[in-house]
Amino acid sequence: MLTELTFSPLAEIETELLAVLAADSQAAKGAEAKPAPVLLTADAAVTAAAAAVLASGEYKAGANETVLLHAPAGLKAGRLLIVGLGKLPKVKAQGVRNAAGTAVRYTKPRGIKELAFVLPEISSEALPYAVVARAAVEGAILGDFDADTYKSDRKDASVGRFRLACPEAVDKAALEVAFNEGVIVGESQNLTRSLVNEPGNKLTPTVLGQRAAEMAQAVGLGCDVYSTGKLDELKMGAFWAVSQGSAEPPALIVLRYEPEGVTDGPVLGLVGKGITFDTGGISIKSADNMEKMKYDMAGGAAMIGAMRAIALLKPKVRVIAVVCAAENMPSGSAQKPGDVQTAMSIAPDKPGKTIEIINTDAEGRLVLADGITYAKQLGATHLIDAATLTAAIGVALGLVNAGVFSNDDETFARFEEALKVSGEKFWRMPLGDEYADQIKSDIGDIKNTGGRHGGACTAAEFLHVFAEDTPWIHLDIAGTALIDDARPYIAKGPSGVAMRSIVEWVRSY
Repeated sequence: MLTELTFSPLAEIETELLAVLAADSQAAKGAEAKPAPVLLTADAAVTAAAAAVLASGEYKAGANETVLLHAPAGLKAGRLLIVGLGKLPKVKAQGVRNAAGTAVRYTKPRGIKELAFVLPEISSEALPYAVVARAAVEGAILGDFDADTYKSDRKDASVGRFRLACPEAVDKAALEVAFNEGVIVGESQNLTRSLVNEPGNKLTPTVLGQRAAEMAQAVGLGCDVYSTGKLDELKMGAFWAVSQGSAEPPALIVLRYEPEGVTDGPVLGLVGKGITFDTGGISIKSADNMEKMKYDMAGGAAMIGAMRAIALLKPKVRVIAVVCAAENMPSGSAQKPGDVQTAMSIAPDKPGKTIEIINTDAEGRLVLADGITYAKQLGATHLIDAATLTAAIGVALGLVNAGVFSNDDETFARFEEALKVSGEKFWRMPLGDEYADQIKSDIGDIKNTGGRHGGACTAAEFLHVFAEDTPWIHLDIAGTALIDDARPYIAKGPSGVAMRSIVEWVRSY
């Protein structure tokens, strides 16, 4: 999708569709209070064209509510689409991001190939134009993605051209910077979504490594992709244990961002779970919905997308990403419940932790254990991992918030600030000795599940064993990485969750 900025008067923009935002300005509450929709633009021609429908009472400007006007008087646009943001005092950048996605998704099934989206005139100290502009272009790019990659009769319904129409009285330089950042972040999130969308027979661990290497070459990242020999050399017993049941070899993907002139300061380690298909192994899953287990590499895909954005945004901080990719399959060579595996050691003179395997379907924490240790060995001073780790996080938080755990309040505070920019929903979950006690093993150091209760917390404590005292954040995105039903602003399928927040967390350094 071609993306552009324009500062032309709205009445003069020639386009198939002009999208403008509205909000409900009614502050009163109660049964008698009626919505009072207002357009978020001062343009007289647009205001006049929309006056009748706003006055009719039919349109209430609810969040992502739309109404379409054909051949609007006084405009060169062929159509005028009004998209709602909900209550005016509650409007945030995330609402604008969703509204832009809604406008794009409205056009796609109607064969409309280009639109202009009016930047809402709601700028304030808390919500500057630059922030809103970035959110708008991100939302448009995300809205253009569809998961129908392999349909034999697939028709290209992509929007060919998206223009963000801005008021003239703005800081144009700041707006251009923000707009370009939004394009980078939106396209990187769609890269994440496209990887997650790939079926397991098309995206094996080896192919995921190839895709990561191609991306790295395109944007100037360092990249190494290793397989079984490297796992043996590093004594990654936990990672290898997961992969040993599959005919497909594992892939250890390492991406490096080293900005020119930066030789000291923190080194941020991004670690992603890359299980390209998860049957559960010997502890096999139910057949119901197993086809969705191609998404079990969403954490790894988020890290690959984040590294693309980081390479293009160029923050002044060193970053290493480690993605541990494997299939978890049942076979004669697969690990079994009751086996004991030895994880990678941080140093040759320090023994690796021994792990009793209780359930082979708790495999993500095994690959992450070795990935976290390797990131530390490569010099990471701060860690963030992402994984579709536990069904328990969806039980705890529903399909709205993803879970975040951290052993360091300052590191978490940076992530919490990042959420204000990314607009993503994460909820901090607890760690503690009581959860750690649940994963103590009688035969080894720890076991890979802690029982039914607090499953997301015991999984996080398992990873905490390997993060140790290194400032660390764990993102459990199992409940939000896949969208089961289409929303007005985004298609059914992979969400690309966590990528935006990881990027902003990195930029905070």
